[in-house]
Amino acid sequence: MNLFKKIVFGAAVMGFMAAGDASAAGNKITLDGSTTVGPIAKAFAAYFKKNNGIDVTVSESGSGNGAKSLINKTCDIANMSRAMKDNELAAARSKGVNPVEHIVALDGMAVIVHPGNRVNGLSKKQIRDIYSGKVTNWSKVGGPNAPIVMIQRESNSGTQDTFKELVMGKEMPISKRAETQASNGAVKSRVASTPSAIGFVGLGYVDSSVKAIDVDGVEATVQTVKSGRYPISRPLFMYTNGQATGNVKAFIDLNKTEDGKKMISEIGFVNKY
Repeated sequence: MNLFKKIVFGAAVMGFMAAGDASAAGNKITLDGSTTVGPIAKAFAAYFKKNNGIDVTVSESGSGNGAKSLINKTCDIANMSRAMKDNELAAARSKGVNPVEHIVALDGMAVIVHPGNRVNGLSKKQIRDIYSGKVTNWSKVGGPNAPIVMIQRESNSGTQDTFKELVMGKEMPISKRAETQASNGAVKSRVASTPSAIGFVGLGYVDSSVKAIDVDGVEATVQTVKSGRYPISRPLFMYTNGQATGNVKAFIDLNKTEDGKKMISEIGFVNKY
């Protein structure tokens, strides 16, 4: 059994308690936000509880809601798969909150299809043409004669924002025909059960139930993400109100430890350090 599984089975992550500074006085830390960052947060939480006796709760309501929780001082750490937006930073400062970003890992956004789909790679332009609605049948991009089922994330998702920025660009909206799913896991499940579907998820969510295709001829791997070769890559963030101190700092700094690096790697993400 790998380290991540041992930790998760060794300690539970339960409940939701409100908190609101970057030191988390007492024996509780609360996190909210990205479903992409969620697996890292949960692994760190279980490890921290087991080794430090600190209760850590993790909610996965999306990056946008993580930002709102930090602004409203209902969490100690906001997990986000994108950087905070200018309007979020302004809203935070209007409430006396000073968001400080911490990059905990790197991620490649994998474009996934059903394992039975013979398409093994697409260019960013082809992916953009699919999601804009310009290309509607797999036969136009080397696949079977079947209508393409587009799967996207909800508007509050950092993964959705990153996809729009890195693939679609500012001028090209996603087609209204795209189906929306509420989490990385839900996108993966929908693609895994739908032979003609395409979706996008964090690298750590890719398993044998789906096929990650090459983008611009580059495979989504730890090596290509870390080197910057994979064209849909991003940092993953944890935000605090002010500089992290105390238990919160120790929690976030797990990504610099050997155990933390091992957890990040085993989950399928890329170490920054």
